[in-house]
Amino acid sequence: MNTISHNEIKKIRSLQQKKFRDESGLFVVEGEKMVQEALSSEYRIEAIYRRDEIGEDAMKRISSMSTPSPVLAVLRKPESIYATEDKYSSLFGKNGLYLGLDAVRDPGNLGTILRIADWFGIDSVFASSDTVDVFNPKTVQSTMGAIFRVRIHYVDLPLLSRHFLDTGGRVYGTFLDGENMYSKDLSTGKDCHTMIVVGNESEGISEEMDRLVSDRLYIPPYPQDVTGSESLNVAIATAVTVSEFRRRLL
Repeated sequence: MNTISHNEIKKIRSLQQKKFRDESGLFVVEGEKMVQEALSSEYRIEAIYRRDEIGEDAMKRISSMSTPSPVLAVLRKPESIYATEDKYSSLFGKNGLYLGLDAVRDPGNLGTILRIADWFGIDSVFASSDTVDVFNPKTVQSTMGAIFRVRIHYVDLPLLSRHFLDTGGRVYGTFLDGENMYSKDLSTGKDCHTMIVVGNESEGISEEMDRLVSDRLYIPPYPQDVTGSESLNVAIATAVTVSEFRRRLL
């Protein structure tokens, strides 16, 4: 049986905290499927630890899961994750559909949104600096591998939105006082790049981003005249909105 040092265990455990992920540039994935996805991706793998090699006790000590998986890998974060303004114009192309995340704070919601983007063929997601860290262990696991296929960039979201608008793009936002999404014309033109912005779980889209949204959308309940839930979970709202855009624009 291979041994794992106390310092290795300490370092891997520290990666459960954003501070140490940022300092080291590393993060962790767990599970056979996730590690296999990582091996097939362009991500750089620093180390792989298997339960049958290091032992049950050691795996429990390095895992962030209540029931440790058989395998865990330490990966290097891509440098392109944090984009500066001079790179913004290269992050999107004509006739592309993108997601903008305005202060999405729940790790599970972010992971689910990346799975939604992966399912509906959105290859780039833009997140505000106060959106939860995509390398949070809960986020990584909830992506179910989508983190390796969908590019996420942390940006100044209002500034990126101005780039979209200044280059002929459209910025859609989801609001409780927006226009019925199902009756609105969503056609944007052949060469129009489109970003759908979703907001914080409790506060919605920020005032600053509100001013930069070109089209305000609302997902109506059914039936519309019956009082029910106050709003949709942000990940569910994202899925409903993106599905409608894909249905119309295919």
